Amino acid sequence: MKSDGSLLSLALSRAAAAPAAETRLRILAHAADTASREGLEGLTIGRLATDLKMSKSGLIAHFGSKESLQLAAIEFASDLFVREVVVPVFDANRGEARLRAMLEQWLRYVERSVFSGGCFFMAASLEMDGRPGPVQQRLREATRWWFDALAQEVRFAVTAGEFRKDIDPGQLVFELHAAAQEANWGYQMFGEKRWFARARASIEERLAGARR
Repeated sequence: MKSDGSLLSLALSRAAAAPAAETRLRILAHAADTASREGLEGLTIGRLATDLKMSKSGLIAHFGSKESLQLAAIEFASDLFVREVVVPVFDANRGEARLRAMLEQWLRYVERSVFSGGCFFMAASLEMDGRPGPVQQRLREATRWWFDALAQEVRFAVTAGEFRKDIDPGQLVFELHAAAQEANWGYQMFGEKRWFARARASIEERLAGARR
């Protein structure tokens, strides 16, 4: 499992940060990693102050409220996801090749335990799906965006003649997304990486079916 320090290293890897910005990133790296294991509701100013050996007033100066801290943790996780999963696939050809690259990069991201609790967004979504408000809304936007991005590549593959014209992009992405999420669940629950092999096999079978 990666440590908060590793998360911070990833966050800072492409640009130098001023001390205040680095402190904020250090707080968010710890907050997001904690939330991946214990939920967003477990994030409190007092908890983080104790964990990071900081004053409560110092943390309040950065975030002001628990909700602001939760939203900032979501933004941290979103930025990291884009950097580690989305940006690396830009060179792949649109359509099936990019769809495959997106799914594989996502699986590798979860497989190497960037967050110690697994997929941040799966954990946060399960926790907040019945709690309307700004935090739930931001999670809906972030997770919907990824689902839609996958569906765009399916539609491109259909237009390019790579997939059958009768393919329902939403249904196909639902099944591909479910395979990746199940791998995350199985790995977190049982600690067995064979769940990723199962996910890859399911994805390959479903994509093969989309071409026939």
